[in-house]
Amino acid sequence: MTDQIPAQDNQDRSWEAINSGVIRHAINPAQLGTAEISPSGDFEAGSFASFTLTYTAGTFGIDDSGSLRICFRFASDQGNPQFDHPEQENYCTVTASNGALLQLRWDPKGNVRPWDRTLWIKVVKGFLQEGDQIVIRFGVTDFGGPGMRLQTFCEDTFEFRVLADPVATFNFQPLPVQPTISIVPGKPERYVAVLPTRRRPNETFALKIKGEDKWGNPSNLCDGTVTLETAAKIDGLPKTASFTPGDYALIIPGLSLSEAGKASLVVKDAEGAELARTNPLIVEDRDLIHFWGDIHGQTEETIGTGSAYDYFAFARDRAFVDACGHQGNDFQISDEFWDELNRITATFDAPGEFVALPGYEWSGNTSLGGDRNVFFPEEGRTIRRSSHALIEDQTTTDTDCTTAKDLFEAFADNQEFDVVCYAHCGGRYADIGYAHDGRFERSVEVHSSWGTFEWLLQDAIKLGYRVGVVANSDGHKGRPGASYPGAGKFGAIGGLTCFIAPGLSRETLLDCMRKRHHYGTTGGDAGRMIIDLTASFETSGTLYHDDPALFDTKGVSTKTAMMGDIVQLPEGDINLSVSVTTSSPIIRIDIFNGLELVETVRPYAEAELGSRIRLHWEGAEYRGRFREVIWDGSVEVTGNTIQSSQPVNFLNRDKTLDQNGDNTLNWRALTTGNFGGADMQLSDPTSGSLSIKTPLVETEVNIADIGYEDTVFDASGELPRFMKLYRLPDINPHLSFSFDQTIAIKPEGDNPIYIRVEQEDGTRAWTSPIYVYR
Repeated sequence: MTDQIPAQDNQDRSWEAINSGVIRHAINPAQLGTAEISPSGDFEAGSFASFTLTYTAGTFGIDDSGSLRICFRFASDQGNPQFDHPEQENYCTVTASNGALLQLRWDPKGNVRPWDRTLWIKVVKGFLQEGDQIVIRFGVTDFGGPGMRLQTFCEDTFEFRVLADPVATFNFQPLPVQPTISIVPGKPERYVAVLPTRRRPNETFALKIKGEDKWGNPSNLCDGTVTLETAAKIDGLPKTASFTPGDYALIIPGLSLSEAGKASLVVKDAEGAELARTNPLIVEDRDLIHFWGDIHGQTEETIGTGSAYDYFAFARDRAFVDACGHQGNDFQISDEFWDELNRITATFDAPGEFVALPGYEWSGNTSLGGDRNVFFPEEGRTIRRSSHALIEDQTTTDTDCTTAKDLFEAFADNQEFDVVCYAHCGGRYADIGYAHDGRFERSVEVHSSWGTFEWLLQDAIKLGYRVGVVANSDGHKGRPGASYPGAGKFGAIGGLTCFIAPGLSRETLLDCMRKRHHYGTTGGDAGRMIIDLTASFETSGTLYHDDPALFDTKGVSTKTAMMGDIVQLPEGDINLSVSVTTSSPIIRIDIFNGLELVETVRPYAEAELGSRIRLHWEGAEYRGRFREVIWDGSVEVTGNTIQSSQPVNFLNRDKTLDQNGDNTLNWRALTTGNFGGADMQLSDPTSGSLSIKTPLVETEVNIADIGYEDTVFDASGELPRFMKLYRLPDINPHLSFSFDQTIAIKPEGDNPIYIRVEQEDGTRAWTSPIYVYR
């Protein structure tokens, strides 16, 4: 007889139940037993390790059909325990010291959130008495496996959360003391250097440098002296600077430029090798400058990782953003935690240095409106929840707003017109056709760690809404502003929003949000690009910041507008001025008038194209949670050879691009509305053909037919899914690009004019539209 058997579909269906409520009559926690983990201590993020968790039964033992649950957080991307392949990673064994027969099951939704990733251990023959033990070995290496792969992001107290049901009542209670380890960063694999993107002459700023491990965690193992090189005259900049071991960042404050101009820096090691290159900085005398923010994410108090306090500290001190907001699921925010969140935002908010916005996520079901972000100008405001689904205290349900319509009506009824909301897509997606109120909901989030959601902006345009564009992380890993996807279901790097404002405070930031004076990027090293989008008119129009269709507002006469503005233009067309400056070469700028792609503008001419071919795959399965599109595939070159290849947006280190010989590429890839791809440098620009195989697209293409324009292979379903091919210059030097374009105005309805920028490294950006109407 074996000591463990897998759960079978024809066995007890109680395996599939989830604790649906709070059982108020419970066993004294001291009688539940104890659990210990060995080894304990610090372990590198994303590494392989082996652990033995020993549960010792308490007063009641565990009865026949009683159970244990070993639970992990939703956000964790650690390897899932498996019981069938001893030679592979994450192999797990479970034994009872008295020989009782155990049934095992791994269920990613086997417990109440956020502890839903569950190893379920059920006693199916026999029982345990006090002092008997169940021994769980995670990451068994006895048969050649590498161990258990740990989650890829840091956590001071990574918990193996043990719940016991000793009396077989299906009332699982957590042990009073839980076994924990600490997950810490590895050695720096690369370095990141950040400057602000726009400042005024003689305005001080800081250079901020960090090292990141292979999974994007800021590392405290950086050491040594770096050299700082720049062609600009930056006052206060030393020639060298040194990391202090144990610190997560090297910050050099008090820098400035006395004259208008552009600046960037190169960071080199002691041998002169380049470690990092900053984003560009433009200094000029102007009213509005740039501030970068990620104002959407969660922590362990709801469904994320790490404390809310550490969350804001990370955003400020390790992600180097200027603004941050916490957006916990409302149905998990107790009154006590709401008070604590308000204390934390008040503590971190420092006008001129860092903005911490109070707020929460209204998390109604999709059928009731879907996810909305809510931001307040001050602490102490009422949280209007979608439900109290995970809150025991039901005394404040009178302020609940079950639908998004109810939410907007409550804001209006209580004259809370200083509230700003965003619609977004996380797990639930916002159905802005069901509910939207432009007096509060000023923007849509088109990108986050969950993917890219241009369809949300397109929905708004179809419905005639006048909204701006933002991007945030919606991260659950405690890394706002630098939220990498790791190895889990998140398919993208978290986004960033550039706020164009006169200064840094809650007042100026919320004013910017109401005016839609911002653009969103897909984040990452090259995500802090500088974008100017302005319009000029031959005849005067009337400019509005608040939508005149919703507000009794007076406009001002104008012949110019910037992103986010609303303009009534009696006659004439638009002269659109576009300027982009970045640290990665620019591939294309798409100009849109609403749903219409007006033109694609590239910084290079067709004559500059070379032997470099880009394969590009993009899309999402549908709007809901399980939107991943698998693009695992290959390309085989016939009649030509591949000299080199380069992955694009392979953000999950488990997904790889492999070149096999000189004629084949293989890859493992997925998208969640965003895009990925690969560049191939061929030995000859036109000879031969490509044979491409993916789950959605199989095709053969003559290389000579791949040119300046996209060759598209459409596999769309509910949402766009496609592969495309196009040709690039062998070397693309274009880090800045400016042009003017005349845009004809449609006589009826809005003309939402915006641009989408795409860089060679795979970064994208979207501006808020300029809304022009007759």
